[in-house]
Amino acid sequence: MGSRPALPSAAERVQRTCALSDSVSRLRYVRGARGEALDRLGIERVRDLLLHVPHRYLDFTHVTKVAFADVGEDATIVATVDKVNLKRPRPRMQIVELYVMDDTGVLVATFFRQPWIAEQVKPGDMVALSGKVTFAYGFRQMKAPFYEVLGSPGEASSYARVLPVHSVGEGVTAPWMRRIVSAALADVGDVADWLPARLAASHGLMTLARALREVHFPSSLAAAERARRRLAYDELLCLQLALLTRRDLELSDVEPVAHVTSGPHLEALLDALPFSLTDEQRLAADQILADMAAPRVMNRLLLGDVGTGKTAVAAVALAACADTGTQAAVMAPTSVLARQYAEKLGPVLDAAHISWALVTGSTPEGERAATERAVAEGALTVVFGTTALLSGSLEFSALSLAVIDEQHRFGVDQRAALRRKGEGADLLAMTATPIPRTLALSLYGDVDISRIRRRPRPGAGVSTKVVPPENLDLAWGAVRDAVAAGHQAYVICPLVDEADDGADLDDVPEPLRSSAARPHAASSTIEELRRSVLPGITCGLLTGRMPAAEKDLAMERFRSGKTQVLVATTVVEVGVDVPNATAMVVLDADRFGLATLHQLRGRVGRGDDAGVVFLSCAARRGSRARDRLAALEATSDGFELAELDLRLRREGEVLGYRQSGGVTLRISDLDADRDLVEAAHVDARELAAEDGRLRMPEHRPMALEVRDRFGAYFEELERA
Repeated sequence: MGSRPALPSAAERVQRTCALSDSVSRLRYVRGARGEALDRLGIERVRDLLLHVPHRYLDFTHVTKVAFADVGEDATIVATVDKVNLKRPRPRMQIVELYVMDDTGVLVATFFRQPWIAEQVKPGDMVALSGKVTFAYGFRQMKAPFYEVLGSPGEASSYARVLPVHSVGEGVTAPWMRRIVSAALADVGDVADWLPARLAASHGLMTLARALREVHFPSSLAAAERARRRLAYDELLCLQLALLTRRDLELSDVEPVAHVTSGPHLEALLDALPFSLTDEQRLAADQILADMAAPRVMNRLLLGDVGTGKTAVAAVALAACADTGTQAAVMAPTSVLARQYAEKLGPVLDAAHISWALVTGSTPEGERAATERAVAEGALTVVFGTTALLSGSLEFSALSLAVIDEQHRFGVDQRAALRRKGEGADLLAMTATPIPRTLALSLYGDVDISRIRRRPRPGAGVSTKVVPPENLDLAWGAVRDAVAAGHQAYVICPLVDEADDGADLDDVPEPLRSSAARPHAASSTIEELRRSVLPGITCGLLTGRMPAAEKDLAMERFRSGKTQVLVATTVVEVGVDVPNATAMVVLDADRFGLATLHQLRGRVGRGDDAGVVFLSCAARRGSRARDRLAALEATSDGFELAELDLRLRREGEVLGYRQSGGVTLRISDLDADRDLVEAAHVDARELAAEDGRLRMPEHRPMALEVRDRFGAYFEELERA
C-alpha cells in the first residue's frame, strides 16, 4: 500500500493553504511604510504577494567581465565601485555616474534623475549591473541599468545564483521585496495544490508549492520559466472556468428561443441585399442561424476586419427573428454608428417587410414615446440604438436576440442589462477590432467565435505613409489635392481639447512613443487648419463629448459633402462609411495602438478611388515607436497587426479595458503562451461539460480558486 500523510501533516498543509487569504500584514517584515507600499502595488493578501512574480531575472551564474562585454548587447557585470559622481548640468537635472572596475577594465554606469543613488552606493561597494553595453569617451558604458549593491568583495560569491527582480515602488526596495517573499514562502509556501493531478500531469506542470518557490527563487532560468508557465496555466484556466461558470449561472432557469431560420422574411432579405454573401459570410451566417435554431441560448462573437460585411451577416439574424415572430435589439457604442446601421439596413429591412426603429439620446421625446409603445406591443421587430436601449421605459414584447457592436466598448453590466430585457435572448456580439486567436480564446472563453477575413468589395485600397512633423506639408498638400478633386478627408487628433489629461488615450507604453510632448487637441487643431493650413476649405469637428444631436449633424454634413475635412477623435474609428473620403492625417500617431490605427485608416479608400493615410510621428528612424508604425506601412492585414500589437502591449490595453471594466492577466503572456491558452480553453470546456458549477468534491478547491481570482464576474451577476 502507498503511504499517506499523517493527519497532523495534512492539517498543517490545509492551514497554510487557508493562510493565503490572510492579510499580508501578518507576514514578517511587513510593517508601516512597507505595508503601505505593498498595498499601493495591489498586494493585500498573502496570495497576492506570492503571485506577484518577478518581471525579470539576473543570472549571476553567467557574469561577464568588463573587457569582454559585447557592445550593443545586454550583459550582467559584477564589479567594485571606484568613484561616484553626482552632476547637475542644468536645473532639475541630476546625473549620477558610477565608475566600476574589475580586473579587466572600467565601465561607467549612468543614472538620470536618481540623485539618491549617490547616497546608496559608495566607493568600495561590490555592485551588480545589468543592461545594454555601449561605448563612448573611451569607456564601456551602461545607461540606466538595473543595479544591486552586493556588499563587500568578500560577500559577492554568495550571489552566484539567479536573482529575481520584482516590481517595487516607493517604500519597498527590491532586496526588501525578496526578503518579504522569502519569509512568506518559509511560513506558508508548502500549500496544497488545487489543480487536479491529472491536468498537471497531462501538461507536465510543476506542483503549485514548487512553482511558487521556483518562480521567486529559481534554481535556474529554465526552472523559473517552467514555474511561470505553471502559474500562467492556473491563471488562464481559472479565467476560462470563471467565464463558463458565469454563463451557466446567467442561463440557468432560462427557457431558450428556438428560432425559425428558413422563413419568408429571411428569403426576402437575402433577395434585397445588393450583393450575394461570400463563402465566409455565408459560413458565419449559417453558424449563427444554427445557434439560433438550437434549443440553447446563443453566445457568439463575430470577428471581422474593416469592410468584411459583418452588417449583412447580422441582418440575416434579424430576419430570423421576424420569421419567429420575436424582436431584436442592435446596440452600438455611438449614436453615429447606430444611425448608420439604421440607414444601411433600414431599406433592406423595409424590402423584406421587417419593421424597425432607431432610438438614441437625441431621439425627440414624442417619437421615442411612440417607438416605446410599438416595441411594448410587439409592432416593431428591430430596434437600433445606443445605451438608450437600456432605459427602463423601453420594454420589449418578445426580445429574442441582442446584437452588440464593438462589444468591448460596453461594460459587462451594460451587455447583461440589454440581454435581460428578453428571457432567454440569444447574444450576437460583433467587433471590427482584429483580435488574435489567443486573446479571443482567453477573454471570450465562454463564447463561440465566427471570423470573416476577406472583404467582399476591397475598394480601391489605401496607402499608408509615416511622416515626421516637419514634413506634414506633404500630408496637407494631399488633403488639399483630395478636396480639389471633389473628395473629402479626415484629420485625427488624440485629445478633444487642450485641458485633457490624456487619460482616454490608448495605453501605449512610453518606449513606443516618440516623445512626452503634449498631443494635439481637436478643438485647437481645427482652428489652426481654418486659419492657416487649409484656408478656404470647410472644416467640421466631431468628438465623443459633443451632444448627440451635434454629433449627428456633424456626421450628416460630412456624409452629404457639406463638410470637406472632418477633424475628429477616434469616435470615427469604427462603422463610419463615407466612400468619398480619400485622405486622412493622424497627428501623434504613436499615441494610438496599432489596432486603432488600422481601424482609422479603414475609413478611407472605401469607394472607387484610392485612399492615402499619413501617420505623423516625431520619432527617429530605427526607434521602436517608428518601427511600430512602419508595420502599418508594410501590411494591411488587421489580424497580423493585432498579433504584433499584442506582443507590444498587454491584452487589456489592446482592447481598451481601462474603459470597459475588464480584467488584465497578470502572469500569462498570450503571445508566448499560445499552447497554454489552447490547453486551458479545452480543459475548461471539458470540466464545464462534466461539472458546470464545479460542485463535485474533487472540484471544490478549484471552484474556490476561481472565485478568489475572478470573483468580480460573479459579484456583478449577483448584484443584478
